Amino acid sequence: MKNIAVIFAGGTGQRMGSDIPKQFLKIHGKEIIIHTLEVFNECNEIDEIYIACIKEWIDYLKKLVEKYTITKVKNIVAGGNSGQESIFIGLTEVKKNNENAIVLIHDGVRPLIDNKTISNCINSVKKYGSAITVSSCFETPIISNDGKKVDNMPERKKVFVAKAPQCFYLDDIYKTHLKERKINPNYTDIVDSCGLMFKNNFDCHLIEGNRNNIKVTTSEDYCTLIGNYITEDYKQFLATQK
Repeated sequence: MKNIAVIFAGGTGQRMGSDIPKQFLKIHGKEIIIHTLEVFNECNEIDEIYIACIKEWIDYLKKLVEKYTITKVKNIVAGGNSGQESIFIGLTEVKKNNENAIVLIHDGVRPLIDNKTISNCINSVKKYGSAITVSSCFETPIISNDGKKVDNMPERKKVFVAKAPQCFYLDDIYKTHLKERKINPNYTDIVDSCGLMFKNNFDCHLIEGNRNNIKVTTSEDYCTLIGNYITEDYKQFLATQK
């Protein structure tokens, strides 16, 4: 059974105020999405990569994939009107060529993924049927219903931040998408694959990942990524982590 990365890169960069889609902004002279793709391409456990991209930028991305020799990319398809629709389109393309597989669903603008997390996710799917990459919450969590006052303060040790990749067997998540689309075609109130599966009563197993693996959503995120991006020293540090 193959291990397939499904990368969604349909963001337009509106929240960043950028004329260029955020996945094509550069870090150290290279587009963010290429940094992301290179990790999956170089990981021995990943067999194939599928990408859902903004239609108008597909040709540009194809040229980048060729330029940087991202050999595991099997297809680049036009994304949808939302992240979840883009994921569904990507999964549909994977389904055309595979009866089943382990799919690792990942943001194109989350480049600080590492091989250890990828491996742990694959093993978790084999054992539990799912893998949701998370990081522990180190701040004090507060719940406020109106955004003005504290309504609840859950125990910090019970609070985690969902990241990516979020991983399942292809059959499981594809069938769940089909089920959800019948009653909620716009994926209202569903922000990620974990939310989709959890809503449909699927057990989602947690995997502790790299806390630095942030998603670039705002200009502040972009600046943080520039400041913390992988150096050789950082790679060596990651290799020492058990």
